[in-house]
Amino acid sequence: MYKEIRSVVEKDFQAVNQYIVEQLHSDVPLVENIGHYIVEAGGKRLRPILVLLSAKSCGSNLQQHIPLATVIEFIHTATLLHDDVVDMSTLRRGRPTVNSEWNNPSSVLVGDFLYSRAFQILVNIGNMRIMKIIADTTNKIAEAEVLQLINKHNPEASESNYMNVIRNKTAILFQAAAHCGSILANAAAASQESLQHYGMHLGMAFQLIDDALDYDGDSEAMGKNIGDDLTEGKPTLPLIYAIANGSSEQASLIKQCLNTDKLPVNSLQQVIEIVQQTGALDYTRHIAEIESAKALDCLEQLPASEYRDALAALAHLAVNRRN
Repeated sequence: MYKEIRSVVEKDFQAVNQYIVEQLHSDVPLVENIGHYIVEAGGKRLRPILVLLSAKSCGSNLQQHIPLATVIEFIHTATLLHDDVVDMSTLRRGRPTVNSEWNNPSSVLVGDFLYSRAFQILVNIGNMRIMKIIADTTNKIAEAEVLQLINKHNPEASESNYMNVIRNKTAILFQAAAHCGSILANAAAASQESLQHYGMHLGMAFQLIDDALDYDGDSEAMGKNIGDDLTEGKPTLPLIYAIANGSSEQASLIKQCLNTDKLPVNSLQQVIEIVQQTGALDYTRHIAEIESAKALDCLEQLPASEYRDALAALAHLAVNRRN
C-alpha cells in the first residue's frame, strides 16, 4: 500500500530526495558523512509525503512544497538523533544508530545542524505563517521530549499523560506537515483546517500503532528490537492499560520493570505475555482506529482527487501496518 501511495507523488518525492542530498552539504566532512548515513538508512518518509499530498490535494502546482517537505524531514531526523542519545538506542531501521556508530556528541550536534538547516530553508521559502507553525511545532516537540524524560521509569503515568506526550512529540509534526502543505497551496480556510486536524489524527494513530508493535511486531521488519520501550522505561499505552486491567501480580511485575534501569531475567517475555493477555494491544489498536476514522472524516472537506484518495490510504496504512 505504501508504494501505491508514494507513486501518486513519485516525481516530487524523488525531487525531495535530491533536495535533501543538496541541503546536507557542509564544509565539515563529519556532518556530511553522518547526514548521508542517515539518508541511506531509508525510512518511509511519511511526513514529507504528507506535505506533498496535502499541497497537491489542494491544487498546488508550485515547487515550494519540495523544500517544505525537506524541512519536515530534517526536523524529524533531528529529533530521532536526539532521541537515540537520550534513550541510548543502538538500532534504528535495521542499522546501528548514529550515536553507537560514532558517538553521542556527534549525534547531538548533527541533529542541531539539521534543525538549523531546516530553518535556513524556511527563510528561503519566505512564508511567515509557515515559519511560525514550524517554530511552535519544534518548541512543542522539545517540551514533550522533556515530559517523556520526566515520565521515564514512572509506573504511575496516566493514559491522559501518555496521550499528551504523543500528541506533542509525534502527532504535532504530522499536523504541521499537512497544515503547511495546504497553506503553501493557498487552500481555502476550511481545507486548511481540515488538513490540520487530519494530520493530528493521523499522527496519533501512527504512534499508537508504533507502541503496540513494540510488543508484538517483527523486529526485523521494524528495524529495531521488540520491547525497547520497556527496556527504556517508557510507560506507553499498552503498559498503562495492562497495569490498570491486569491482576495485582501482573501490575506489580510491570511496575517493577518500569522502575528499573536493568530488567530482571526473563521479565521482558513475561511482560509481553501480560500485555497480550490483558487485551492491552487490542485496546491500543482500538484507540488508533478511532483516530484513523477521525482523520478520514477530515478529508470529506477536500475535493475528490487521487491525492485525497492517497491521504485516505495513508490513514488506513497507519493502523494496518506491521512495521
